[in-house]
Amino acid sequence: MTDDAEEVRPVKLETIITQPVVDTERMVLRPIRKSDAGTLSLFGADERVARMTRTIPHPLPPGAVETFIERALDETTDEHTWVLDGSITGLGEFLGLISLERMDRKQSEIGFWVVPAFWNSGLASEAVRGLIGANPHNDTTMVASVFQDNAASARVLTNAGFQYLGDAETFAVARGATVPTWTYLKRLDD
Repeated sequence: MTDDAEEVRPVKLETIITQPVVDTERMVLRPIRKSDAGTLSLFGADERVARMTRTIPHPLPPGAVETFIERALDETTDEHTWVLDGSITGLGEFLGLISLERMDRKQSEIGFWVVPAFWNSGLASEAVRGLIGANPHNDTTMVASVFQDNAASARVLTNAGFQYLGDAETFAVARGATVPTWTYLKRLDD
């Protein structure tokens, strides 16, 4: 190699996951991307959002969002995550997240949250209905649970045809406590 030779650096390719895009009336449910990190950090750090989820810590520690995105982009994951992207209708590129976690016996658990500026706008209901309609895991059943102090999310589920199963409880990281939940089920093979 001569002194004036350019250094050749390896090219790093980003893996694109094979996860379907789901179209709804006002948005597209698209796979999460590394470029979503800034917006996800902004809204994930909002205590109002974190307190209504099981897994988002508050305050949001450094590296948490990047770790979440890496896990979501892993082809071997059992949980697929979509961004509620309303850029097609001018609502914004990041309106929230929705996920499906594979369980056994052809069932998945659905989870979702919407950025506070779009609470009570019907976007969560639209996203849930869209994901049910697409049924990307070919499930026969979807389950969900919401905190009992989150009646709006319970309405999203019942409006999408989920049936109440009963009460339970789960640990909420942001609250640092066990929280009572309502559990729901939707049969897709009816």
